[in-house]
Amino acid sequence: MEIMILNALAPVFFVMYLGYFAGRRRLVDNLNVANLNVLVMTFALPAALFTAISRTPQRVIIENGKLMLVLTLAMLIIFVVELLLQHRVFRVEPGKAAVQTLTVALPNYASVGLPLLGSVYGSQSALSVAVAIAVGAVTVTPLTLVLLENATSKDVSESPVRRFLKATVKSLRRPIFWAPMLGVIVALSNVPMPDVVGRMLDLIGKATAGASLFLTGVILSAQRLRINLDVITGVLLKNVLQPLMAWGIVRLLVIPEPIAGQAILLIAIPAGFFGVVFGVGYGVRSEEAGSTLIASSLFSVISLAATIMLVARY
Repeated sequence: MEIMILNALAPVFFVMYLGYFAGRRRLVDNLNVANLNVLVMTFALPAALFTAISRTPQRVIIENGKLMLVLTLAMLIIFVVELLLQHRVFRVEPGKAAVQTLTVALPNYASVGLPLLGSVYGSQSALSVAVAIAVGAVTVTPLTLVLLENATSKDVSESPVRRFLKATVKSLRRPIFWAPMLGVIVALSNVPMPDVVGRMLDLIGKATAGASLFLTGVILSAQRLRINLDVITGVLLKNVLQPLMAWGIVRLLVIPEPIAGQAILLIAIPAGFFGVVFGVGYGVRSEEAGSTLIASSLFSVISLAATIMLVARY
């Protein structure tokens, strides 16, 4: 079990450390990461999400409706709880609150999902990981983009409702927003994507995980590691409460194996880096989000082991 978790997390920490090392040694300007961010947010990540979702067979999406329901509920509930805590308890400014909320609510499916589930359930679990990425891409991700657009809007003279609507429209124009939606449409329409198109998008899409983790490391190199009540609360919500919530949902809905175990294990994956990366795209840097990302990943050595034992008993 320890080897399994090590195999899933070691590559993540290694690439993040490379970015951190490059930033600390000034091999990369860690205060100006706009170009790296454009590579990830405008090209690589949208291409990766579109190809992963559009290649998911229509039958798989329909058959995995219960998996999608569990993942959606577990992510959205934690998203709402964390967002309320950020605003009502920790009094964080809206942009940083959105970044921290996505960091806590969205597991690191892209980097940890495949190696972790593959080692537990075998290669057939790859489709479940694709479904998880799709669910995250069309639920909590667009919500965060809208919140960030709204928080960074320069026009303060407009009413909050009008500003929020304009932020929503602006978000819809971004590839990171519409590419996953287009992927869902293609998948449900059952229209095969031309092979040449897939090959072209794969070439840039395969850079996503490495470039995103490297960028995250560069960003973290310019920040302090802060362990405060906000960070501790985020880690407990992500690593403890969210997996327990997923376990409760699968019990309540009487979801059979292996879907039940895969859903719980997917939700138990530590905090993802998209919140930090999205924040940079909007000029928002959150030390709490970066610290939560690191602390959640470290604590997952314990929490993932506990979750695997829970899934084995289920």
